[in-house]
Amino acid sequence: MKKYGLIGYPLTHSFSEKYFTEKFEKENIKDAAYRLISMENINDFPDLIKSDPDLRGINVTIPHKINILPFLDELSEEAAGVGAVNCIKVCTGKSVSALMMGELSTLKGKKLIGHNTDAYGFLNSISPYLKPYHKEALILGNGGAAKAIQYVFKKLHIPFKLVSRNAKKGMLSYEQLSQKVIKEHQIIVNTSPLGTYPNVDECPDIPYRFLTDKHLLYDLVYNPAETLFLQKGKAQGASIKNGADMLVLQAEKSWEIWNK
Repeated sequence: MKKYGLIGYPLTHSFSEKYFTEKFEKENIKDAAYRLISMENINDFPDLIKSDPDLRGINVTIPHKINILPFLDELSEEAAGVGAVNCIKVCTGKSVSALMMGELSTLKGKKLIGHNTDAYGFLNSISPYLKPYHKEALILGNGGAAKAIQYVFKKLHIPFKLVSRNAKKGMLSYEQLSQKVIKEHQIIVNTSPLGTYPNVDECPDIPYRFLTDKHLLYDLVYNPAETLFLQKGKAQGASIKNGADMLVLQAEKSWEIWNK
């Protein structure tokens, strides 16, 4: 039995387990199983790999997309460019030098290759919504998912600014989002978990009153389908898009990577 799974914490509401279980049933894939692996401490990761010889692929979510990097033997070109991993292919065979402080991988017999399919999913899900007047972007949040969004905007030659709760070098704070800033940035992407079920009354603290019908709001959150962030944008005439298609695209890309 080939096993696959998702590591992260918390994993209360996960798209991946339901999606892959239904995929296996629909496509009559008998020799595969997908499970959730709650992992609060990333230092437990080597024990997971050692304990399950049938593990072939792993998805990675909050909060481990960046801190998983030292445990991997190789990165794909895209994962290296993003600086974050959400998909790991577990290969059998002699392990090469790991990234962990230049030491050899201790996971003998396994070679772990990190990929990023978030970038693929985001690029292919936002592209149909982009208009000529969508010239600059704001990215709300600065975690692992935000890195994939930055990578895509660089690829599309769309300038962007990061927004966090506290102003830092190269970042804006929410308090700095003036009417001028909102007007100049026609794409706003929420990469934070704000608004995720059951906390549906939460949303990023941006000045929604300055949004127009020239804005595109994209929320990586997919549950609920229309978050408060998107609702408030829609009320101002903005175009809106949730993260459901991105999830499907990145999941299918992960499956392709695991089986090639």
